[in-house]
Amino acid sequence: MIELAIISGKGGTGKTSITGAFAVLAESKVLADCDVDAPDLHLLLNPKIRENKEFSGGRQPLKDDEKCTDCGLCTEHCRFDAIEPNTFEINPFRCERCGICARICPEEAITMVDARSGHWFISDTDYGPMVHAELGIAEENSGRLVAVVRQNAKIIAEDGNYDLILIDGPPGIGCPVISSITGVDAALIVTESTVSGVHDLTRALDLVQHFNIDAMACVNKYDLNREVTDQIESICQKRNVEFVGKIRYDPAVTRVLVMGKSIVSVSDDGAAQDIRKMWNTVHKRLLRRNA
Repeated sequence: MIELAIISGKGGTGKTSITGAFAVLAESKVLADCDVDAPDLHLLLNPKIRENKEFSGGRQPLKDDEKCTDCGLCTEHCRFDAIEPNTFEINPFRCERCGICARICPEEAITMVDARSGHWFISDTDYGPMVHAELGIAEENSGRLVAVVRQNAKIIAEDGNYDLILIDGPPGIGCPVISSITGVDAALIVTESTVSGVHDLTRALDLVQHFNIDAMACVNKYDLNREVTDQIESICQKRNVEFVGKIRYDPAVTRVLVMGKSIVSVSDDGAAQDIRKMWNTVHKRLLRRNA
């Protein structure tokens, strides 16, 4: 079983569109959407949810009004002004869940309880099982939720003897990305033919190579600036990173995405042709690695 993570140094490069296309083209795979802060792979794959489970990313204070004597110590010691001075009610939008109120309360009227931070799902798609999640608004610990998604995708893959786990990673290089790529067999970095695309590719390569992960790279909409695309290819060559494909700008991609489909499921030409060619290159590399 091989784990392939598809990432990008920033959002909007076409990472999820490519993941969705690979989901159509690949055989014997489990899909994992690890962009838990802003998941959108489900928009392409239309999953039917089989299991819906709560995720607790931390603990939050809960006040017992019957035990509370309104002594005011909690308000006095809260650094974030999260406890109202008159009602002594806890404001969840200001609370940082540090737990000092529970520690300072002489009546033990405040206790720390598991906080519901989001949900994660096991679903069925036309292209195989999928594990995905959704972190609540302004919630933290997205890296932990990513780990939950990956763990369950791996369980499904092992139980079902699937050959591949296809991971749609978050954008950027932060904690959720690190959680998405740690321990994977290979990572495909998607970039674009812009100056910022060069910068973001470099950052993503630094991260992937720091963890000694087999790196590949591709350029989406490469023909919008062929000079920058040549620069990206040169960077990959100097850093011993296989450049696996160039995808042309194709207005049909947007039209198909609006329909909630992948371009490779409705076309063999244009960008679909480029993606198919790139998948063949990536697939061969994965097979060589697993040989």
